Amino acid sequence: MPDAARPEPQPVFYLISGLGADERVFQRLIPQLRGTVHYLPWLPPADADEPITAYAARMAESIPLEQRCWLVGVSFGGTVALEMARLRPLALVALVSSIPGADQLPWLLKLVRATGVQHWLPPQILRLMPRVGQWYFGVSNGPEYELFRQILLDQEPRYTRWAIRSLFRWDSRDIGPSVQIRGTHDRVFPPGPAKVEYLIQGGTHFMVYSRADEIARILNQLAADFTAEPPVVP
Repeated sequence: MPDAARPEPQPVFYLISGLGADERVFQRLIPQLRGTVHYLPWLPPADADEPITAYAARMAESIPLEQRCWLVGVSFGGTVALEMARLRPLALVALVSSIPGADQLPWLLKLVRATGVQHWLPPQILRLMPRVGQWYFGVSNGPEYELFRQILLDQEPRYTRWAIRSLFRWDSRDIGPSVQIRGTHDRVFPPGPAKVEYLIQGGTHFMVYSRADEIARILNQLAADFTAEPPVVP
């Protein structure tokens, strides 16, 4: 009698939200993912100058070294996911509304970094101007805006300041590969001339919530290819 066929292992996803956000942004995505899904909550920075490499090492502690998985990072969560992947060689990274390297910061954020304006603006400034944030992040009116506004109100200034500083100081040399899922209408990280594997027409920076069905289809397809051997990321 031949041995029974081994069942394919269930895909494992670790979800990392964007700056100041939490698991609420994934509420439409999680039910559509086929596999085991973990949300990794943000940790408080050890101090104001904790290197992102050290922070990513603490975030990665809950992921077994030998586990094959997908790290799904949204916005700044993608930056942390890429740093975590340096320490978890069997993990692959999917970036949603994020950038694969510091050299791809858009011109507006490069200008902010060059002028140092982030040092004198309060980190929770969008909390005071939610409609500006709505436009910048591409958030629709109704329940989507109410969720976005609540996330702004719940932001922790100490963490927000650390995250902005870390993004502007990010040394992405020798960073590993990733799969990019970007939106054509993303004002925060607009797609540039570099190759993007999955470009969602009309997608905004908040599309992990507003276009969760399309993102889920992409992630499920990627995970279906993640079988016995780690695949080559395009």
